[in-house]
Amino acid sequence: MRALNLDFQPRRRSGPLGWSLLAGGVVLTLSCVLFQQHLSDETAQQQGHLQTTQRVLTGDTGGKVSLTPAQIREQAQNLAEMRKVSQQLRRPWENLFAMLEAMPRENIALLTLTPDARKGQVRISAEAKDLDAMLDFHRNLEASDELSDVSLLSHEIVANVPEHPVQFNLSATWEIGDANP
Repeated sequence: MRALNLDFQPRRRSGPLGWSLLAGGVVLTLSCVLFQQHLSDETAQQQGHLQTTQRVLTGDTGGKVSLTPAQIREQAQNLAEMRKVSQQLRRPWENLFAMLEAMPRENIALLTLTPDARKGQVRISAEAKDLDAMLDFHRNLEASDELSDVSLLSHEIVANVPEHPVQFNLSATWEIGDANP
């Protein structure tokens, strides 16, 4: 009797297409893993920067880093500047500008408007056609709802101009309920 040779599943030989698909899959998997690792590192680095920035802004050193007195003074100055800017931004500028625009100014030219939010004051530099126009402007500012305690700081009659205009500086208190420190 002859030996029985049963071959239910013949051996399949791998061709170049199979090997190339396997290699492509491995390369793609490794690329994805490396890219994910890079993103994780980048995220961790950004979190570290965010925490450092938060600590600097809040003044929390965490007990790990000791600052020199010069650095502490610099941080205090920076914080004071940020508070000053914040106070300036919280002021209702539209009300002040609307009041100044609505005011009769036929004989007045506004030159500068310098606010000091910390003191709650505003300084106005202007030029008037004559002394009466300057005094009328001063009275109108004093009568406004936005400003109080209007004071004439200085004035000068410009002699070298034929019309002899008056340049002057006023200071006024600009009181706003929730914007004061």
